[in-house]
Amino acid sequence: MSFERPITIKEAVGNIYRKKYLLPAIQREFIWEDDQITKLFDSLMRGYPIGSFLFWKVEKENSKKFQFYEFIRNYHENKSKHNPKADISGEGDITAVLDGQQRLTALYLGLKGSVAYKLPRKRWNNPEAYPEKVLVLDLLASPEDPVGMEYDFRFVERSCCENNNIKENNAFWFRVGQALDFKEPSDVNDFLIDNGLSTIENKKQAKFANRTLFKLYDLLHKSEVVNYFLEKDESLDKVLNIFIRVNSGGTELNYSDLLLSIATAQWQKKDAREEIHNLVDEINQIGGGFNFDKDFTLKSCLVLSDFSDITFKVDNFNSQNMTTIEKNWDNISESIRSSVLLLSSFGYNRDTLTSNNAVIPIAYYLNKIDNPTNYVLSIRHKEDRNEIFRWLTISLLKRAFGGQPDNVLRPVRQVIAESNNGFPFDKIVEKLRGTTKSITFTDEEIDSLLDYKWGQKYTFPILALLYPTLDFRNKFHIDHIFPRSIFTPKRLINRGIADDEVYNYIAKRNSLANLQLLEGLPNQEKSGKEFNEWLLETYPTEDERSDYLRRNYIPDTDLSLSNFLEFFEERDILLRKKLVKILMPSIEE
Repeated sequence: MSFERPITIKEAVGNIYRKKYLLPAIQREFIWEDDQITKLFDSLMRGYPIGSFLFWKVEKENSKKFQFYEFIRNYHENKSKHNPKADISGEGDITAVLDGQQRLTALYLGLKGSVAYKLPRKRWNNPEAYPEKVLVLDLLASPEDPVGMEYDFRFVERSCCENNNIKENNAFWFRVGQALDFKEPSDVNDFLIDNGLSTIENKKQAKFANRTLFKLYDLLHKSEVVNYFLEKDESLDKVLNIFIRVNSGGTELNYSDLLLSIATAQWQKKDAREEIHNLVDEINQIGGGFNFDKDFTLKSCLVLSDFSDITFKVDNFNSQNMTTIEKNWDNISESIRSSVLLLSSFGYNRDTLTSNNAVIPIAYYLNKIDNPTNYVLSIRHKEDRNEIFRWLTISLLKRAFGGQPDNVLRPVRQVIAESNNGFPFDKIVEKLRGTTKSITFTDEEIDSLLDYKWGQKYTFPILALLYPTLDFRNKFHIDHIFPRSIFTPKRLINRGIADDEVYNYIAKRNSLANLQLLEGLPNQEKSGKEFNEWLLETYPTEDERSDYLRRNYIPDTDLSLSNFLEFFEERDILLRKKLVKILMPSIEE
């Protein structure tokens, strides 16, 4: 390894643009947020060191032994966050970046690219939630709220920078990438003159603009701030060892990124990184959408491959294990895909699935029985699906996968592996009984389930247990039986509710005893109607109403708003009775 001549930022960014710098498959992906990028530019402008870089030179004749990726040029948190595979069919050698990818990507995005991070409080699948933004710098002033920043770098929507710059009363937002186009210092002067920045009345601002733009020009074109070491040994074992030593010592590298990098480097016929990322992207689009990640997939690989040790550590990602996973990848990925399809048919999605690890035993079971065709829909497998649904939902409610998930994954896997007659729900219960991962309930725990409210993440699993016959392939909403919109002090009083009861009404409106699962269209039609009026309109005959009341645990009592408190108490008793029957079947009613 040798220390090479430092280069400028313009040279480094140009090398990325010309695809001279690539990323080895062992590298993780870009994970920085926009504030990390702006802080990097501020540090550079202030002359702070940003650390050295580590490059790996690969001769052309040996480059095809490895897989390489390009840098991201326009980051989009939803649509473009994976590095594209590089075409290495050219004539030259390859320079791969072993350490410094995050910083180099940040420089490129700030100077030549763009970022699109999800806005808060916007749905993840809303295209408008990801505005494309570019980096700008205020040439007239320092940040008003600096938080350690001396220069006001920020990302603004590209649509605001159609002419590269934004002029405001006390700010001039300069599109930072323009500075790469300056050929010589006179171009900086010309820009300041053409935009009236050297002749503004406020001399302090004029001087700040002059100093700032010239400093930015010098930083990009003259300062050799990119210091790097070059590794020329092409032994993958040595390079992998260097990579681990460089990246595992700090906190910035997610451990699963490191493990995925090791897997990618050791798969022979498939590209582990590409295969895993594609699978994660695919399963996250199933049904109402999920939030699986590579951690889930890597853990699934260890469990489904029947390795005795399933912990996340480098030793478990050795060459022998990686060969086994690669050989079985098609079956593993299909089992994961099928398990997520099954979850979607149960009504779960990213908002209601409280533990991704709970899916792994399901994938293991489906892999064991060779992923039967049409498992999700087949009548033949209906009872099997019901047992899986019961086990999954109860495990989620017991939070069995919290803390140390391996302590439940290992014994559950053992039970499934030893069973040959359907999904072994009862045997799993017995295996875990008496352990810290037990999935049996006490009276107190059932009482606590009844305390959950609308909007809380465990409410859906409880309701799903209470409605086992629903076809969750249809869209169901968590509906307020007595409409939530009625429960305001003014509206309750206007409907004749006594002042001393209004607080109790409002306190109970979102509780489980006032919630049911209702299909989307009927729920929209129900809207804010009084419950007893909606019931008569929707179920006009006595038989229809009786069937609805039975299925939804509605007590035989006055269903007018004035009797809500009595309704609530009686339905709470009915729900508790049903939960005891489901969760404590050994107790006689």
